[in-house]
Amino acid sequence: MLELEGLETGYGETRVVHGLDLTVREGTVHALLGRNGVGKSTTLKSVIGQLPLTAGRVTLGGQQISGKLPYDIARMGVAYVPETRDIFGALTVRENLELAGRLAGPGADWSVGKVVEFFPNLAERLNNGGHELSGGEQQMLAVGRALMAGPRILMLDEPTEGLAPIIIQQIFGKLKELKASGLTILLVEQNLNFALGLADDISLMGRGQIVWRGDAAALAKDDEAHTRWLGV
Repeated sequence: MLELEGLETGYGETRVVHGLDLTVREGTVHALLGRNGVGKSTTLKSVIGQLPLTAGRVTLGGQQISGKLPYDIARMGVAYVPETRDIFGALTVRENLELAGRLAGPGADWSVGKVVEFFPNLAERLNNGGHELSGGEQQMLAVGRALMAGPRILMLDEPTEGLAPIIIQQIFGKLKELKASGLTILLVEQNLNFALGLADDISLMGRGQIVWRGDAAALAKDDEAHTRWLGV
């Protein structure tokens, strides 16, 4: 579904990602893990076009998307939920969802009604402003807004950050449902148990590169990888 080849990017003169190769298989959850500052969020931003590449390319379903503008990449089927969520606080929940729905093509699978059914917590909040929501409700809205665009792949950056345990469990359950529906997901997450419970494939980043590849079972047994690439 998504392939990153020889990716190099960063901020100004600072290179953060160095020759990164990553393949996300269609219909799977791929977790991109590593310590803070190794380039995980930077990688997602480069996929969606928020950061320019200095080398390499990104393809979606075999079609090159690198070099295109973010809104064109979104229309091609890449949905991105940043760590900061970035919902529109001055707009209502309904307006946030309807705005995102403009990116969807004809016969889109997701509607405001379907998102509210999927996230019942939002049902009584449709006419509330985004700034009036709790952190958990904002995360649900951010994911729901991404789904409204009818994505082929959903990229999530730290979806559990700052959330209460009970909300994390709700988000986990909903992502399991999306996985079961066949949606491809690329997940960046610091909560290791959360990631291991969802992911089919895992890539560990270190120093701006992929340093380990495998599945959840293999990572759970690899003490050296934990110590070298995930330990504090």
